[in-house]
Amino acid sequence: MQFHRVKPLDLILQTAEKKALKRQLGAFQLTMLGIGAIIGTGIFVLTAEAGQKAGPGMMIAFVIAAVVCALAALAYAELASMVPVSGSAYTYTYAVLGEVLAWVVGWALVLEYAVAAGAVAVGWSGYMNGLLISAGMPLPEMLRTGPMDGGSFNLLAFIISLVVTGLLVIGTSKSAKVNAVLVAIKIVALIAFIGVAVPAVQDVNFEPFLPAGWGSPMGGIGVLGAAASIFFAYVGFDAVSTAAEETKNPNRNIPIGLIGSLAVCTVFYMLVSYGAVGAVGSQPVLGADGVPLHPGSAELAAACAGSEALVCSKEPLAHVLRLLGFASLGNAIGLAAALALPSVILMMIYGQTRIFFVMSRDGLLPERLSKVHPKFHTPHVITLLTGVFVSLFAAMFPVGVLADISNSGTLFAFIMVAIGVMILRVQQPDRPRPFRTPFVWVVAPLAVMGCLLLFLNLSMYTISMFLGWTVIGLLVYYAYGHRHSHLAKP
Repeated sequence: MQFHRVKPLDLILQTAEKKALKRQLGAFQLTMLGIGAIIGTGIFVLTAEAGQKAGPGMMIAFVIAAVVCALAALAYAELASMVPVSGSAYTYTYAVLGEVLAWVVGWALVLEYAVAAGAVAVGWSGYMNGLLISAGMPLPEMLRTGPMDGGSFNLLAFIISLVVTGLLVIGTSKSAKVNAVLVAIKIVALIAFIGVAVPAVQDVNFEPFLPAGWGSPMGGIGVLGAAASIFFAYVGFDAVSTAAEETKNPNRNIPIGLIGSLAVCTVFYMLVSYGAVGAVGSQPVLGADGVPLHPGSAELAAACAGSEALVCSKEPLAHVLRLLGFASLGNAIGLAAALALPSVILMMIYGQTRIFFVMSRDGLLPERLSKVHPKFHTPHVITLLTGVFVSLFAAMFPVGVLADISNSGTLFAFIMVAIGVMILRVQQPDRPRPFRTPFVWVVAPLAVMGCLLLFLNLSMYTISMFLGWTVIGLLVYYAYGHRHSHLAKP
């Protein structure tokens, strides 16, 4: 019965050895890849959205999201060190909970990686279009945004997605070196912002601290609603685990990359959010009923017309510095974001291709997708297909609710990983664990509850989209995957 097809850990490791990727990444490169995947649209763009949902209370939202991510990271670190192959949550679920749930997780990870990559590409194009306009070289308005944003085709988002795809086809080590430079640019930009904004903090800007309260399930507003959205700012740390098969000494380096990148980013986020809120304020725009208007809504767009409020800005960090009288530095922050955001697109597409690679190697997707390039040692077929999909997606759709849709798939995958850790502790207690989750019977259940809490505080629209995507995935699985799976054959 398909629901009970479980691929043993030893068989997963054996399969990986037959068609393996070249091991070439160390602990430092993994940490840089993790930071590159984490620091991006979440902090450079979604700070305004979090402010609109929770006001100054978004600082609490950052803490809540960081705690949930830390709990999930500890679970990820144990499984990634035990199973140092590509595939992330998909592979771990396959080994513990069976093929059907593994497929659902792999399908959900499309939301985490491909949808997120498209969203970041759209965010990047916004910064670049702003720079081109300020330089007097604007693109035609119809080429700045997709149809749903009033344009026809987001040309810059389309181009950057294809450029990143080409870089990934050439080789992982080359893309990792470029990524390290981009990570450095982002860190310098955030340090500059912190250095200017934190000294300008005023207590009056924190009042009222919770203008929208804590929120309610499926409402998408309030501190918990902001935490569910700002979770996107931390998404990406688990992409480190998808690189396990290309990592030197993965039993040591994967936990370092996971926890190290998350710790560095959390410190930056707390300082940045404190500086942004305290320096210029972040009170939400309220509707006639006194409730904050939903980000991305036509009502908010109308209310924000001509407004200088932080929650109305498409480039909040640069906007804060301009309001403080540092226009040139604000423009520099905008340029840094435009230079650095491609590293996030890179890691999102990278993670998606590696998951598809492993699903293909298991027979759940056509085998030709897992073909490895003889010169570059990369899965070039699936990389190109994923890149084309992301580029078209970015060209046609707005950022809008994409971050929340991406979060829904991510949170579901994290829940499965935490459950898998607990099941393996019972089923295979003696299996070597180079990294052991501390206080696992406290940490893992808290990770499940934390992820479920954030999931339920996404909007009803987002949850409905996730359920619809899951149904489509199950139809695809039963049309192809369950008959062609290697576990279905003698």
